[in-house]
Amino acid sequence: MSKNSSGPVLIELEDDAPVVTPADAPPVPEDLPQGAAMQTVAALAARRPSRLARWFWSLLFAVIGFFVSLAAWNTVNALVIANPLLGYVATGLIVAFVIVAFAIAIKELAAYARLGRIDRLKADAEAAYARGDLALARKTVAGLTSMYRARPDTKWGRDRLKEREADVLDADGLLALAEREVLSPLDLAAVKEVEAAARQVATVTALVPLALADVVSALTANIRMIRRVAEVYGGRSGTLGAWRLAKAVIGHLVATGAVAVGDDLIGSVAGGSLLGKVSRRFGEGLVNGALTARVGVAAIEVCRPLPFNAQTRPRVTQIISRSLTGLFDRSES
Repeated sequence: MSKNSSGPVLIELEDDAPVVTPADAPPVPEDLPQGAAMQTVAALAARRPSRLARWFWSLLFAVIGFFVSLAAWNTVNALVIANPLLGYVATGLIVAFVIVAFAIAIKELAAYARLGRIDRLKADAEAAYARGDLALARKTVAGLTSMYRARPDTKWGRDRLKEREADVLDADGLLALAEREVLSPLDLAAVKEVEAAARQVATVTALVPLALADVVSALTANIRMIRRVAEVYGGRSGTLGAWRLAKAVIGHLVATGAVAVGDDLIGSVAGGSLLGKVSRRFGEGLVNGALTARVGVAAIEVCRPLPFNAQTRPRVTQIISRSLTGLFDRSES
């Protein structure tokens, strides 16, 4: 073809060239990792026992407690009659046990009270946002600063808030100022806890081949993560409070369909073709870590005393990229 020729250029194909159609594309593999450990944890946490089962366990514990108490009473009385010294020792041990149990009950009640305080602050903040109520916003900010007055990690933010809050004359601006100044360091700390939990679950799933080890690791890591996130935001929970909070978070995720592996999660975690380059076990670790990150973001939203408005809600993809990058993408080397 000469230099001065113009017009379209036609390229002739060989007669025997294969014609590729969408039907010729290879099928999508059906055995992609599904995050079985996190699916099992979600099912266990979201399952609610029947009314009959609750009555059964309540009556069983009541009967056992009654007969244990009766046996202890009879034993102490018999010891006092037979050997007063041993009887008094047994009485002292029982009294000490009752005192410790009472202290644990008070601790659990205090934990529930702290969680309830955070819920009230969040409800007041949402109402102040909805109605533009400056008085309610000031009350919410005062409750927020009072709750964190003993926290050194919020002192700088509380001081800045105190200097500037008098200049803010609308509810949205005041709550946004409190969110930026007071909650920013707590948000960073909570995200670090979520990243650590996601990394732990992914690593154990990928490297420990024992049956049910990944389920146990995912369950304990998620409960510990939710408890630490609650502690970051000031809602330190006891044993029962942590379990109830975990059930609430995972139950919410199950209800909204967030604990499910979809194409968006596979694409964001795998980076397109990563799952095809690593073993299925590593793929399960990736997906379980990603689902743990989803649970962590939900825990942050539940435990945070103010809703996300001025600050950006943590994104699961960012948490995954920071916590899981480097664990699996260098597996070949």
